[in-house]
Amino acid sequence: MKAAIVQLKSGSDKGKNIKKALCLVQCAVARGAEFILLPEMFNFRGKADPRKGFKDIAENIPGPSTAPLMEAARKNRIAILAGSICEKSAGQRKVYNTSALIDARGDIIAKYRKSHLFDAKIGAANIKESQYFAAGQKHAMASLGPWKIGLSICFDLRFPEFYRKYREGNADILCVPSAFAKITGRAHWEVLLRARAVENMCYVLAPNQIGMDGKGVTAYGNSMVVDPWGEILARASADQEEILFAELDKGLIKEKRSVLGFRN
Repeated sequence: MKAAIVQLKSGSDKGKNIKKALCLVQCAVARGAEFILLPEMFNFRGKADPRKGFKDIAENIPGPSTAPLMEAARKNRIAILAGSICEKSAGQRKVYNTSALIDARGDIIAKYRKSHLFDAKIGAANIKESQYFAAGQKHAMASLGPWKIGLSICFDLRFPEFYRKYREGNADILCVPSAFAKITGRAHWEVLLRARAVENMCYVLAPNQIGMDGKGVTAYGNSMVVDPWGEILARASADQEEILFAELDKGLIKEKRSVLGFRN
């Protein structure tokens, strides 16, 4: 399967972000991609309203941000990971940070709500996702043809036990759409992605954002595709919008797992 990882610089103009994401999806389609992945918050990286948070940005799924991707998937017979968006949460001010997996029929076959929320101090910025986001409570795994896909988002990457559930379900690919910060990314991004790949003998597909968000935090870029042996198959720059391509081989998963006596 040919995968395409889209690295973006999303801003505060939601419509512009969606249009740009669709354009890059079409570029990936033109180069033969079968599975295209967008990063976390691909449709909006603006500042939260002090009173409403992201409630005015949030939408239902399907909705304005995912419906065009569903149509693109159906029309081109390809799968798309809508990295993540703010999803409405009934009855509360907080929203979910939600990733949606779309199959080649244009149907959403899995939806994952970020469960590990990022509360940290990055340089001069205090990040408190739990102030605006509700934590998800469930894993999400689905099949694209013969491939089993496990979903996660950004800060989940620091919790190896979270991914063990996917390995127990015989996942082949772990998706990590992110807006991983530059300060922590330089120290930990590569090593964490490679560790999750090696621990679980899975491909890891990690599209990341670049540029500064509404809180003044700069994303690290360096989107990656890592194979089940921990080898980096493709790596993006730190500061450019681009598309990475990589061929994924289920035979390689079986081969590498057999070396260590892992159950396939």
